[in-house]
Amino acid sequence: MRTRPSLFLKVTMGIGYAFLYLPILTLVIFSFNSSRQITVWQGFSTQWYTSLFENTILMRSALVSLQIAVCAATLATVLGTLAAITLVRGKRFRGKSIFGVLVTAPLVMPEVITGLSLLLLFVGLEQLVGWPKGRGMLTIIIAHTTLCMAYVTILVRSRLAEMDLSLEEAALDLGARPLRVFISITLPIIFPALLSGWLLAFALSLDDLVLASFVAGPSSSTLPMVIFSSIRFSLTPQINALATLIITSVGISVIIAGWLLHRKKD
Repeated sequence: MRTRPSLFLKVTMGIGYAFLYLPILTLVIFSFNSSRQITVWQGFSTQWYTSLFENTILMRSALVSLQIAVCAATLATVLGTLAAITLVRGKRFRGKSIFGVLVTAPLVMPEVITGLSLLLLFVGLEQLVGWPKGRGMLTIIIAHTTLCMAYVTILVRSRLAEMDLSLEEAALDLGARPLRVFISITLPIIFPALLSGWLLAFALSLDDLVLASFVAGPSSSTLPMVIFSSIRFSLTPQINALATLIITSVGISVIIAGWLLHRKKD
């Protein structure tokens, strides 16, 4: 028998949702503001969406951020999945516990420390072997992969730990090769964790400012870096328009991901 939520629970949920989503809704509304000031409403207009595509700095930084986020999320998903399989299914080896700690260390490590250590690493490698040559998109991708891999590992590891091993054992007994078992059985079962990990890694990479500030080069400024630097002068409603487009894209992606996960459960 289902019980209706109490009035206190309804009010608490309403306050929580308002705290989370009212600022986003305000940003979307003010993206259609005709005023040049982002906090003063003067009328409805779509001029900032038109002028946004003429702002080469914002558009280029947004494209750089998207490219980095896609690459970093994909690499983090692949490496995080391999790390999770090693921790859950791999045989015990000397240093396995330490390996598990090191994989998840970026979760608790301050990003300032991680960014500084990666910067020193890239500078030292460039002096020793000549790679990477300077700082740019490649170094940002490596830094973001290092951070996001820890999140993916935790998600996939928990999914693998809950998986029924009898399914894989039955397939092996019927003559299937290990690779075939992984592709046909294991991969579909852990797919929700892989998709969730990829989306989380994508969002973390797209939102990161601290790591990118340490390892970015002059020609690889990401969108958060450009927005943060523009705060010193003045924000334009073009930022609101760009943020609205990103929110819409992310919302559509989440809906599609939820639909795919729902189909998997059915």
